[in-house]
Amino acid sequence: MTVTADLAISLDGYIAGPDVTLDNPGGTGAEPLFEWIHNLASWRERQGMSGGEENRDSELMREWFDATGAVVMGRTMYDTGEEFWGDNPPFRTLVFVLTHRPRPTLVKEGGTTFTFVTDGIHHALDRARAAAGDRNVDIAGGASTVRQYLGAGLIDELQLHVVPALLGAGLRLFEGPGAVRRDVEPVRVEATALATHLKYRLSQ
Repeated sequence: MTVTADLAISLDGYIAGPDVTLDNPGGTGAEPLFEWIHNLASWRERQGMSGGEENRDSELMREWFDATGAVVMGRTMYDTGEEFWGDNPPFRTLVFVLTHRPRPTLVKEGGTTFTFVTDGIHHALDRARAAAGDRNVDIAGGASTVRQYLGAGLIDELQLHVVPALLGAGLRLFEGPGAVRRDVEPVRVEATALATHLKYRLSQ
């Protein structure tokens, strides 16, 4: 079982634009970070839709989806994504939401269950590992949550989909708490017309 983080990121290092709100979960000007994925067949499958493009980008997304047995995310990501995901979120597995505000477990269509964890990143990861079995745990975001797990040395593999866009401002992944020096081993580099897909293994 591997703990992963898989994120789209701009060429200048942002994973969201500025002014992230419930009505604008990606932030201002961040559309290029996400537009490339919306017509992929593997992404459309996760939304309960048919069609879409079958290409290398779609294969890499499907590989990630199929390997993930549980997800951890921060409360801000949950709050900003809840309305966008609707009644049938794309995770199709157990999702553990880090929060300081307790809330009953929420069961959605398609196999997604949100469990709200109030006792920290380690406990959330322990529960996710137990739920994932021999599949991976994915640290979904947002930036602060991924940085916390990076800083604690708890992420084994990092996959970045570098989109050819410059945002100029927004939420950076590698700054502030958690942006610590780690030994990084390249695992895979693949470039397509839509993104450059970088996969790294991180030292413990």
